[in-house]
Amino acid sequence: MTETQSSQDVSTKLERIAKLAREKRGVSLQTLAHHIDVNWLREAYRRTRKDGARGVDGQSAKAYAEHLEANLQSLLDRAKSGRYRAPPVRRVHIPKGDGTETRPIGIPTFEDKVLQRAVAMVIGEVYEQEFHDFSYGFRPGRSPHRALGAVQDAAWRMKGGWIVEVDIRKFFDTVEHSHLREILRRRIGDGVLLRLIGKWLNAGVVEGLELSYSDEGTPQGGVVSPLLANIYLHDVLDEWFVRDILPALAGHAEMFRFADDFVVLFASKRDAERFLAVLPKRFGKYGLTLHPDKTRMVPFRRPDCVDNDDDRPGTFNFLGFTHYWGLSRKPVAKGYPPSKRWFAMRRTAKDRLRRTLRRLSEWCRWHRHDPLETQHRMLVKKLDLPRSSTRQNASGEGRLRADRSNACRGAR
Repeated sequence: MTETQSSQDVSTKLERIAKLAREKRGVSLQTLAHHIDVNWLREAYRRTRKDGARGVDGQSAKAYAEHLEANLQSLLDRAKSGRYRAPPVRRVHIPKGDGTETRPIGIPTFEDKVLQRAVAMVIGEVYEQEFHDFSYGFRPGRSPHRALGAVQDAAWRMKGGWIVEVDIRKFFDTVEHSHLREILRRRIGDGVLLRLIGKWLNAGVVEGLELSYSDEGTPQGGVVSPLLANIYLHDVLDEWFVRDILPALAGHAEMFRFADDFVVLFASKRDAERFLAVLPKRFGKYGLTLHPDKTRMVPFRRPDCVDNDDDRPGTFNFLGFTHYWGLSRKPVAKGYPPSKRWFAMRRTAKDRLRRTLRRLSEWCRWHRHDPLETQHRMLVKKLDLPRSSTRQNASGEGRLRADRSNACRGAR
């Protein structure tokens, strides 16, 4: 995305909001919506994906851009005056896990995405000053790979320990609106922003021809939903962990969270057991439940530090990867003990790899009659392979055919 003069103006405003949030920690900020003007909405439009699925009105980004300035001015007037009506989201289902379950995704209209982006830019800058370093999900400068690297670094530093692997059952569908509003008011006191968020929470869901409403849940797929989820868990989990759990522990512990997916590494087995016992009670106060089969404690001490067979290190899954202890293939440097060869490693989780290969196999089957160059271009993109020239000679066509055959054979 190309920077514009509007982007620079917005960046200056974001710095002011961040400074205000740092200076007034713990205070409900009353005047934030005045930062949102046409330039702000134009920047929100620039940051919004243009190739996403369409909402209930069927309007595309291209159609919205035909009268962009008039549409943004109208959107601003309706949002500030309270006349904006949040349209319901269109619900679709995508495969989840091993394919036996589905994940509901809510698709807002394009105009709603732009306004959600504008509000998320304001609120996100406020809470960016509050979030802890171990929170990695949907934050600027953060990524799943940084979270994975942090897990590996901590495991090596602490010589492992005991991992509490947590799965929140249907988190996005069970966030209670009353608790979320209460949490937001502690930091956001601007009536315009709170009113807009309330409208999105109550907008309803269209599935087929049926419109339904709920007192809980934030639709996955909405622009503002990941931020609201982060804010909810920041108060319910992160603050509680730092304020109440860490001071009561006998040993060291570190948490790593990406949205609703998190693990905690404990140096003490007793601490891990106590945390796992009290966590369901804490979540229950806020309408959240843990998946009984996917929430567990896993011994993860470095193999050369294990005293008995009961504490032999196991494996755990986090962000689509299976984490385990392995020996480095590099020779140990002179003067270093052999224990330096043990590292926390990761590989793609079996269920995710199986799901990816199944989808790739289906794609190969449905597109087997497409031109070879088209198949090759798409397979290169899907497999993240180095791109080759689109101009292929006779031998190149043979390589295309071989590449496709090998990829589809592996998918089976």
